[in-house]
Amino acid sequence: MKAVWVLWICGLLLLAAPLAEAAQPQAEPGVAWESLSTQQRQLLANFESRWTQLPPQRQSSLARGSQRWLSMPPEQRQQAGERFKRWQKLDPDQRHLIRHRYQQFKKLPPAEQARIRKNFRQFQSLTPEQRRELRQRFRNLSPQERQRLKEKWRR
Repeated sequence: MKAVWVLWICGLLLLAAPLAEAAQPQAEPGVAWESLSTQQRQLLANFESRWTQLPPQRQSSLARGSQRWLSMPPEQRQQAGERFKRWQKLDPDQRHLIRHRYQQFKKLPPAEQARIRKNFRQFQSLTPEQRRELRQRFRNLSPQERQRLKEKWRR
């Protein structure tokens, strides 16, 4: 049961990680449009006309993101594109919750983050049927049982 809850949170955190980083204010210098590579400019072409009006941290974030995108193999690009489409379909409250949970996760000690990541990998290694069963077992718990599990997981 512990693994399901932790893995569910971790999955949401992983989905939100790239966007949560962009949401945090950062004191960075802006990026000149001309300093971007040709490939980056092509990828970010929709921003060209308003590039100079974007806040410096947004320019930096877009530049880093475009470089990261260009360095990905095609399979990773496809996966990232699918995650982004799922993110776009979320309503603002869901996005806010995911960002909040990601911020909570980043405040955890490194050992706790590693434990959560390990549990998430274990959950991912289960068959789809095993995952469904584990989720269903968690849903069937009473609120008190869920609370006891959460407290046990935090130890």
